[in-house]
Amino acid sequence: MLTLIGKFRWTIIGLFVGAMVINYLSRSVLGVAAPVILAEQKISSVEYGWITGAFQLGVMLQPAAGYFLDSIGLRVGFAICVAAWSIITMAHGLVNGWFGFAALRGLLGLAEGSAQPAGQKLVAEWFPARERGVAGGIYNIGASFGAVFAPPLVAWAVMVHSWRLAFVVAGGIGLIWAVLWFVHYNSPTRHRRLGQAERDYILNNQEARLAARPEKPSVLALARRRDLWGIALPRLLADPVWGMLSFWMPLYLARVRGFDLGQIALFAWLPFLAADLGCLFGPAVVAFLQRRGIDLVDARRAAFTLGAVLMTGMAFVGLATNPYAAIALLCLGGFAHQTLSVTVITMASDLFARNEVATAAGMAGLAGNLGVLIFSLSLGQMVDRVGYEPFFILLGVLDLVGAAILWTMVRKPR
Repeated sequence: MLTLIGKFRWTIIGLFVGAMVINYLSRSVLGVAAPVILAEQKISSVEYGWITGAFQLGVMLQPAAGYFLDSIGLRVGFAICVAAWSIITMAHGLVNGWFGFAALRGLLGLAEGSAQPAGQKLVAEWFPARERGVAGGIYNIGASFGAVFAPPLVAWAVMVHSWRLAFVVAGGIGLIWAVLWFVHYNSPTRHRRLGQAERDYILNNQEARLAARPEKPSVLALARRRDLWGIALPRLLADPVWGMLSFWMPLYLARVRGFDLGQIALFAWLPFLAADLGCLFGPAVVAFLQRRGIDLVDARRAAFTLGAVLMTGMAFVGLATNPYAAIALLCLGGFAHQTLSVTVITMASDLFARNEVATAAGMAGLAGNLGVLIFSLSLGQMVDRVGYEPFFILLGVLDLVGAAILWTMVRKPR
């Protein structure tokens, strides 16, 4: 149950939701427009695999983004990152050929990789342990909403001008948000609009073991910690689902299910709406278990496991004879993925100190995006020969392995 001691921290998380909406809107435009772009630019499935892979290579530098944010702070550091990815997004409207797209996607991934480390740092600084799961679930709703808005934006842009307009609009929105963030954000200790009672509540209910340490975060020291690998490896196995939904689902619906752009705009957002519900369901499961005396870390592991069990429905997408049944299974996959993804992402703020949480989240994000990279390149190389069915089956079982890793490698803090 959320405490009523002030509410400004929820305004701050609401502001950050806007960044996540823009982040995933910017990255999702290409996937939705892919059927049109690939046909116009004569880009093959293999080349599209390299384009999506370049984005993942950029996002894999999340540890650098996290270190940057831990060092310079969220107010200035994240404003720079959002402005950078917005300008790069707009540049997509000027490019031709698969290599130009790949170069821009790599740069976009580097800038957009700052979002999750920034979110975890914000949650760690602004929320006590009992509220971090809900706060993390709320800001991750922005990721799903960004993907929800991409199909209608692309359809509108194509009707009004071309797919290029969609990139310009998404980037322009991001530049406006970066200015708003710089003007309105500051840390809890410095924010003038934060009341003293709420400031005391936030600071006094932080775990002493997670207080910021005097030394700068060490990537090598973090890499030697078992807890880091305990959350990183499940993300390596889980994140390919989001890559499938964001980058490959529109192509799947067009090429296998026979959907045109209008039908894609009508249906492709539904799995992301289901993912929004998963963002809230995961923290609700954790809160339910905690009220029954389950330890926080065990409650998060149980929520992840429940999501992994639900994810097995993804294995049947390629086998569905009815296209609307396939959409329903993709919705289940989006719901299950965000149930478990939000849970494991939030664990970074449970396990690492305040001035190292963004770096740790970035390192776990590197693993997650490495998974997407491997998956995207494999799919691009093989899909024309073997189809999508084997990849859906693989996505349906990988998270069960991730759950086993989470239970065996993450240790409960003493």
